[in-house]
Amino acid sequence: MQSRISPAELRSLLRDDPTTRIIDVRTGGEFETMHIPGSYNVPLDDLDEHGETISAIDEPVVLVCLSGGRASKAESALAGMGMSNLHVLDGGITAWEQAGLDIRRGATQRWSLERQVRLVAGTVVAGTVVASAAVPQLKWVAGALGFGLSFAAVTNTCAMGTLLARLPYNRTNSCDVDAMVNRLRTGVSA
Repeated sequence: MQSRISPAELRSLLRDDPTTRIIDVRTGGEFETMHIPGSYNVPLDDLDEHGETISAIDEPVVLVCLSGGRASKAESALAGMGMSNLHVLDGGITAWEQAGLDIRRGATQRWSLERQVRLVAGTVVAGTVVASAAVPQLKWVAGALGFGLSFAAVTNTCAMGTLLARLPYNRTNSCDVDAMVNRLRTGVSA
């Protein structure tokens, strides 16, 4: 089985097998901002709780996030539960949009989780560098953040992203994961 598929291959798969499920593992806020029509939103943080139900799906499943990182984590988790009918959209929704394929945009436009991490990290580093003129020990905060970002890159994890994903800004009232998983299981589009 080919794990990664291009936007063009996904479009063909959807045309050839309309039972294909697209699971978007981004936060509810990111999903509301834009998503592939007909996709189901099950945020990565909620995947473990619903993995058993999702892993029982027999139809092809394509996992999507912004660029492919979170979808790859979701693939590993679901494959660990015995699911073998998985694909990851190579390049994520960014590649889908760049290919000129259909995107559904929400009324509210939110920043992606990756962009939020860059903002927080940059703000903390800049603030501690400036403040370290008055309190030299603050330089260690910038150093710790730099180490944390390096660790995140090497391990393909991001503690800051995980924390930011839990903020109300990223969790929307319209993202009822239980209902979404039920629709995903039965094939009823949102």
